[in-house]
Amino acid sequence: MGGQAVPRYSQIVAELRQRIETGELAPGDRVPSTREITKQWDVAMATATKVLTELRREGMVRAVPGVGTVVVAPSRPVRAARPAAAARSGGPSDASPGQAALTLGRIVGAAVTVADAEGLAAVSMRRVAAELGVATMSLYRHVADKDDLLTRMMDTVIAEHPLPADPPAGWREAIELAARQLWDLFRRHPWLAPALSVTRPQMITSALPYSEWMLATLHVHGLDLQSAFTAHLMLLNYARGIAVNLESEREAEAHSGLDSEEWMDTQEPTLLTILGTGRFPELSRLATTGYDLDLDALFEFGLQRLLDGLSSLLNKRSVG
Repeated sequence: MGGQAVPRYSQIVAELRQRIETGELAPGDRVPSTREITKQWDVAMATATKVLTELRREGMVRAVPGVGTVVVAPSRPVRAARPAAAARSGGPSDASPGQAALTLGRIVGAAVTVADAEGLAAVSMRRVAAELGVATMSLYRHVADKDDLLTRMMDTVIAEHPLPADPPAGWREAIELAARQLWDLFRRHPWLAPALSVTRPQMITSALPYSEWMLATLHVHGLDLQSAFTAHLMLLNYARGIAVNLESEREAEAHSGLDSEEWMDTQEPTLLTILGTGRFPELSRLATTGYDLDLDALFEFGLQRLLDGLSSLLNKRSVG
């Protein structure tokens, strides 16, 4: 019997990987876009997307906004010669002469830097090792795997911006402060929102003060703990839901080479044709005046409406 057929996307990944490893595609060179892959290999867009996703997962390429997906420089050699102790053990040490010792903090910091600049898809153990100039396997002395690294990344960036020791006296002001600080964190680190899970929450120690802040604020003003925690999750997922657009927009811009406004311009003729049928008069009126999507304004508008609803609930509880 013949061997199991290799998936088409894996074949394309192998071809592009070989071109990268042989130097045909050098560091900084653009790799074929999803559209180019569909044409060159005659595959569906979903397959082309999977190809680039796999290459990013392997740490061989990264997305650059306004440019596209480019080849990542290979890992730099740790040193020309290993110390005798390392040679006897059969593996490289964590640092070469004159190089700072490899620590958990340096690993996490490098991973955060890559994620902030290029997105979470660009973070791999191989890529982080390349940034630090160490062997990939040396990272596993400090982190168990990529999931462990991701949890530590989230813990680190949240810990850098703690809530104040003394919350405002008013419940609404206190909730606004925490919600806006969370939104600011998502803004600073666009990868953070999609990395956080509501249904399978990671154990992030630095995030617990946010939960405690919300619970204490709402409970002392009349909500039972169950309702207070539900309100906390509602506000968290509201901010997270808007913030996931930050990372997805960066990825879309990297793949298409167009920012959101430029992409909308390409859709305008089709939209105007549809609106020209007269079936959507309100949307037609809006199209004539235009609408500028501002995620900060959208977040603030929704936050105030959610707090209005909480205010009504708190008033009912206080009367009851």
